[in-house]
Amino acid sequence: MKIAFGCDHAALELKGNLIKFVENMGHSTKDFGTYNNERVNYPDYAKVVSAAVAKGEYDLAILVCGSGIGMSIVANKTRGVRAVVCSEPYSAKLSREHNNTNVLCIGARVVGLDLAEMIVKAWLEASFEGGRHAERVALFE
Repeated sequence: MKIAFGCDHAALELKGNLIKFVENMGHSTKDFGTYNNERVNYPDYAKVVSAAVAKGEYDLAILVCGSGIGMSIVANKTRGVRAVVCSEPYSAKLSREHNNTNVLCIGARVVGLDLAEMIVKAWLEASFEGGRHAERVALFE
């Protein structure tokens, strides 16, 4: 799969580590920034990454900021994006299976690298179940 990444200054290190992790899982990645520790506004990155997913340029995206919350709020304003903020793997898995999420948001100040990798792995390995869930997802498209 093609996975887009974005982050703000609070999550630069975690984003870099997650990109390596995802590439080691066999996926291709694109880093939309930020690329240094200078203060930036997370909506700028959430918007561009979400637009790329909505246009079908990328299969999925992972956005990382301090809490994950801001990125998820901005991402969900893009039509066709179903973003979720997760702090543990079970919700990440269910978000793909039941809600067909296509953007995962993680808080770098909330979870450490090992837990973030577990969350990403669970999310990427899960797939949408369709059926009754598809009917529900269609209600908010």
